[in-house]
Amino acid sequence: MVESRDLRLTRMPLNNGAGHMPALGFGTLIPDAALTRTATRDALDAGFRHFDCAERYRNEREVGEALQAGLAANGIARENIFVTTKLWNSNHRPERVEPAFEASLHRLSIRYLDLYLVHTPYAFQPGDEQDPRDQNGNVIYDNGVSLLDTWRAMESLVDHGRCRAIGLSDISLNQLMPIYESARIKPAVVQVESHPYLPETELLEFCKEKGVLFLAFAPLGHGMRPGLLEDPVISAIAARVGKTPAQVLLAWAVQRGTALLTTPKTAARARENFDISALPEEALNEINRIQTRQRLNEVVRTGVPGFIAQGR
Repeated sequence: MVESRDLRLTRMPLNNGAGHMPALGFGTLIPDAALTRTATRDALDAGFRHFDCAERYRNEREVGEALQAGLAANGIARENIFVTTKLWNSNHRPERVEPAFEASLHRLSIRYLDLYLVHTPYAFQPGDEQDPRDQNGNVIYDNGVSLLDTWRAMESLVDHGRCRAIGLSDISLNQLMPIYESARIKPAVVQVESHPYLPETELLEFCKEKGVLFLAFAPLGHGMRPGLLEDPVISAIAARVGKTPAQVLLAWAVQRGTALLTTPKTAARARENFDISALPEEALNEINRIQTRQRLNEVVRTGVPGFIAQGR
């Protein structure tokens, strides 16, 4: 799946012939509008060409503004960047999918999407409220629509030509398999939390077997400390190869055949996270032998994000 020996330039093919995804992606889960603009622009300047957005993040407009300004300033064509956004849980009803898609395109100021993801496999009460709750504070789910219903509407977006590929996010292997089997247009990408403490090996093997691109979020452990960035195995490898712990973790992710998302919030962090190089085989094996197992975000069980990522 890896197209370049230089990990920074690695691009991975999508299964429906809709081009390639740059392995190194910039995730835009940033709550502050001004910081969204500067961090997105810094990521573009550092070399990132893959930008992952979401209706849920409430900052698509700011990301779009930063990308438009950055592309113009650097003489980069739209076709040379890869833009993803996601359908939120309150828009799972088939009749709501296309309007939500068009609204995201408008906010991002682009004419087409490279990838559109179902943000989670859980449908919430339809409407403008992203986080609908009952009087007891419990999320109101929508039992009148299935994930396959939503997927059919996603497929129609590809048919109409303004969305090049579709996929799923925050999904387990058990939830993915029936959709994969029933889909007319197979998922091109599955985006899930993954890092050495949560390698998701079974899901990764399924994706590789079926030609689905595995996209890892939180490859640095959401920046939580203490955590992966202080892990003694990672720290020792970093010292040995002359890289930072973050660069080691990101290289491991790409070398095992996954794309990744990271959210550096400064220009220096963006340059650090982009400047990765291949690890020797023994280092990869050491990381693969780490025994700690920890999921940091329980969104896969409820559809409700557990926290705002710290970002690096």
